[in-house]
Amino acid sequence: MKFSDLVGLYKKLEATPKKLEKTEILAEFYKKCSEDDLYKAVVLSMGTVFPRGDEDLGIADGMIKKVISKVTGYSNDKVINIFKTTGDLGLTAEKLMQHRKQKPLTKRVVTIDLVFDDLRGLPELTGAGSQERKIDLVSELMTNSSPEEAKYIVRICLSQMRIGVAAGLVRDAIAKAFDQDKKEVEHIYNLVGDYGSVAEKAKKGHMKAEIEIGKPINVMLADRGGSDVVAAVKEFEKAAIETKYDGFRCIIHKDGEKIKVFSRRLEDVTKQFPDIVKYAAEALKAKQCIVDGEAVAYDYERNRTLAFQKLSRRIQRKYDIEKTVKEIPVQVNLFDIIYLEGESMMDLPLTERWPALKKIIKETKSMKLATHLETKDGKEAEKFYENALKDGQEGVIVKNMEAKYQPGRRVGYWVKVKPIMEPLDLVITGAEWGEGKRAKWLSSMILACKAGNKFLETGKMASGFTEDQLEELTKKLKSLTIETKGKEVKVKPEVVVEIGYEEIQASSKYESGYALRFPRLLRIRDASEKGPADADTLQTIEKLYKLQRGRKK
Repeated sequence: MKFSDLVGLYKKLEATPKKLEKTEILAEFYKKCSEDDLYKAVVLSMGTVFPRGDEDLGIADGMIKKVISKVTGYSNDKVINIFKTTGDLGLTAEKLMQHRKQKPLTKRVVTIDLVFDDLRGLPELTGAGSQERKIDLVSELMTNSSPEEAKYIVRICLSQMRIGVAAGLVRDAIAKAFDQDKKEVEHIYNLVGDYGSVAEKAKKGHMKAEIEIGKPINVMLADRGGSDVVAAVKEFEKAAIETKYDGFRCIIHKDGEKIKVFSRRLEDVTKQFPDIVKYAAEALKAKQCIVDGEAVAYDYERNRTLAFQKLSRRIQRKYDIEKTVKEIPVQVNLFDIIYLEGESMMDLPLTERWPALKKIIKETKSMKLATHLETKDGKEAEKFYENALKDGQEGVIVKNMEAKYQPGRRVGYWVKVKPIMEPLDLVITGAEWGEGKRAKWLSSMILACKAGNKFLETGKMASGFTEDQLEELTKKLKSLTIETKGKEVKVKPEVVVEIGYEEIQASSKYESGYALRFPRLLRIRDASEKGPADADTLQTIEKLYKLQRGRKK
């Protein structure tokens, strides 16, 4: 398939904001794809070449500017000036390609195979001179492209497609194209973590999938449940209460001596955590298993959990791993088992999964079972909750012991209980340069919640930062700036921050209809922990607003 065919799809999707129309457009496109083209076409239709989120292409705005300059013959200053007017490096590439000063003597036909395979090869270019080699690879690809093709190649490289295609739309389109049930499509996706593979199965009518050790699986998620632990426990006939650790979700796959570690976002973090691999080898007695847990930064001398910010440095680090392991040791707390000795455990209730997990783990100080209490007694639950908070943890998770493991969904089987007000994960969509001592930093941030494919403003955060946090945020946001007006900047919605606040207020000032009173920064989320797609939604804010009003009554 020619890449120009995919460009035609992108244009149609970009031209309509309506979800149903986008679904129809995608379904028709998928239906026409050959078996050989379908996988890559589906993945590329989502604006990516790595459907599981397990790789970063390693391409930044500055590198793309050099690519555009190299391919078109225009100076880097010219590229920057055009970018200031378009606010989009894809459009910048298209505009300059239309009048490029140098054209190739011969041209290759750009196919989806060529784009897909070349871009997937980018992360493999590492070490000395890797940036130059990446620039050369993308430049060669764009040299053979039309202006429109170049626009979308740039956008794919930067993960800035702007065509409004989320996973839910792709799920619905696959179901429609191949006459399959949406729930079944989603179920298969939760097992294989890749809509390209799901589409191939749907086209053949083989809607069956099994868990594969070594391939990431979507994890089960907890609903927000306010701060009343007694009420949460009473929701279930058989309830368990567990500590909600202030760490990062880690899913450990063991297949004999082979051990892999994945994050909640399906990223392979095995290299970053060789210590977890070692702990799993020592503690997990099963030959084959997949276990679910939370890793925390841990001070073994003082026997206490450290703040998540410490751990986030480890998740980001790809070099000097041995040094970082010593500087920031971790402890893993396991709370579920998904797969055991060739059999899926997902359809079994927690009353069976928890004992099974207990049987296959030989607890050590570095890998142990999560603190777990099965009770319906309100006083016991409150005491457990208070102890978790005293220990510096986020709160607790109340679980339905009779429920199966439902990957990728918040279905009410698990409920998070934290002190209200519940922190929110919001995306920064704009900022303003400070004054006086803060003149060198972006120090007033526009916060936004997720609403479908959009981000709606929910207020401005202008205080509560440390200088280190301002430094870190400014560095991140400068590289994401797409528009500048005086001291104000508009940025790509990529940085997620956890926000504390005193109250949610109804407000006509912000497009969400709500504003946060006295918002303060709790932490900057690491991209491997939570991305824009994981930000809290408008529905969550509305729910918390109603809970808050109910308490006041």
